[in-house]
Amino acid sequence: MLFWKNKKPQPEDYDKENWKPVLKCSICNGEQVAGFWNIHTGQFKEECFIRNHAELLSFQQKYGIETDLEKIY
Repeated sequence: MLFWKNKKPQPEDYDKENWKPVLKCSICNGEQVAGFWNIHTGQFKEECFIRNHAELLSFQQKYGIETDLEKIY
């Protein structure tokens, strides 16, 4: 007999020693892009465009981020 278990989706992993999750915000029009900022080189990798709070929560759940994201301009 097979029993199907509903597994919780596991958060995706990222290099926490070198990359920091941030929100890149535009001063002009208020656009926000969630992504990762390399703390050594300053490089930014875009992950997704944030249009509302639900998309921000989705990004945080996808990567297991429990704190508020720092905003960079």
